[in-house]
Amino acid sequence: MRRIRILPEEVANQIAAGEVVERPASVVKELVENALDAGAKHIKVEIQAGGRALIRVTDDGCGMSREDALLAFERHATSKISTIHDLQRITSFGFRGEALPSIASVSQLTLVTRPSDPAVHEGTRVIIHGGKIINVTTAGTPPGTIVEVRNLFYNVPARRKFLRSDETEAANIEHYLTTVALAFPEIAFTLVKDGRIILQFPPIPTLHSRTIQLEALAERLRTILPGIQLIPVDSETLKDVLPGLLGWDEARVDMSLIGYVGAPRGRPVAQEQTSTST
Repeated sequence: MRRIRILPEEVANQIAAGEVVERPASVVKELVENALDAGAKHIKVEIQAGGRALIRVTDDGCGMSREDALLAFERHATSKISTIHDLQRITSFGFRGEALPSIASVSQLTLVTRPSDPAVHEGTRVIIHGGKIINVTTAGTPPGTIVEVRNLFYNVPARRKFLRSDETEAANIEHYLTTVALAFPEIAFTLVKDGRIILQFPPIPTLHSRTIQLEALAERLRTILPGIQLIPVDSETLKDVLPGLLGWDEARVDMSLIGYVGAPRGRPVAQEQTSTST
């Protein structure tokens, strides 16, 4: 008797979703990166119940045609690459074409989009539940894209069971958006949690200005390092002035530095290292 079988597409999609969608913050990350790749200048994220009940990401990027809106939910359908040679010069966040179909397979998803082409006056609404297209209609909407994800993991109770509290999941989303706001100071970001705005970053031309704005979110850090200041210096100057600023005169100091570095196109990457000064 044959014991090896091909899994049904629905099961395979849910398994694949586990590689991309771990928690609500994973959904936000994928959708925000799609918005950035679409050239958005304003990105709004709305969540309810820590993202398990609702995640809505609205952007003013290039939007999609009806054909592209449907094709976007096919696995490995992407606008980022077309040949194997493109893998050597990727400048976008995503390129595998897995995020949207993965998210759609474990949620009740609605996509509303309209291309920025001034000749196009109507948008497209696509409703998908558990990876299955329920309805496709025209929609009156401004250029850009809205992705609404409801009841995340509603059809995968084991995954839903292992989500943390609403506050913890919301904190993960807030943390991610804060790092992206640092990486893209020229883009406006808003986070609305349960109907209340908790993060709002207007577009700012310089990273230093955005960092000053983020100081309002760093009160806990001030309890650890009272009187912390932002001092714009280059790396060579920093090596000369930092020991004196922190009172490193004679004693050897081991210090753990935890922060973020910008990688391709400003992707925030957690970076931890230990440095020693004498």
